Amino acid sequence: MAGLPTIGDLRRVGIIASQEVVAAIDLFMRDPAAGPFRFASGHSLDIAALVTLSLGPERIRDRAGPHEKTFRTAVAALVMAAHPYQP
Repeated sequence: MAGLPTIGDLRRVGIIASQEVVAAIDLFMRDPAAGPFRFASGHSLDIAALVTLSLGPERIRDRAGPHEKTFRTAVAALVMAAHPYQP
């Protein structure tokens, strides 16, 4: 991996498990104010900050109902492309 790895890069090489990515997204979906998620590898990612910067606070507020699956898909794409804080 050249440069800063993304969550997707770290998942591809087995440093971060797919289940951890799902758990991070689940936690954010339940509680956007939960703070940064720390992966077992020691990497961490503040999904709420990432979503707020990328999608805007109104998207977080208006995510319920029929748009929740679309919102979750957008969050997953952002997470996989994000550069986590290194341990």
